[in-house]
Amino acid sequence: MELIMSTDTANCLCGSSLSYQQCCELLHTGQAHALSAEALMRSRFTAYAMHNAAYLLSSWDDSTRPASIDFSKDTGEWTQLEVISTKKGTAKEHKGIVEFKAYFTIEGEQRVMNEISRFIKKQDRWFYLDGKVKSIGSAEGSFNQGLNAPCACGSGKKFKRCCGKK
Repeated sequence: MELIMSTDTANCLCGSSLSYQQCCELLHTGQAHALSAEALMRSRFTAYAMHNAAYLLSSWDDSTRPASIDFSKDTGEWTQLEVISTKKGTAKEHKGIVEFKAYFTIEGEQRVMNEISRFIKKQDRWFYLDGKVKSIGSAEGSFNQGLNAPCACGSGKKFKRCCGKK
């Protein structure tokens, strides 16, 4: 799976009304840093969809960061991000929580993952700390709950034994 954004006018996958070049690319290339927990979450969603492991790892707090990210079994296509709520996480704070729904297509079926992610700010930079999947299931409303749900990456494993591993 590969996300291709071919023009400067294509909206960024994170859901902003800006082009990728005006939005997440600035964060992905290090030209700018996220000013809030939500901005970091949005940029990480786009990076995940684009299989940008380097950015995902660099924006992950070192206390919970895995050694690597394996996209080899990711057979889905991440299509949309919906931020449900944010708690704290502004430029003036040092902790934040973002609840979101990430929509994806796998084997022609629309699915959605609902997660609550925690963020921390160190030395004026936001980092992803960890997240808890609330549900994964059909975008039409039939949900498997939590860690025992099939992993969204399409590996066939339970989430807790795949991408949910810490």
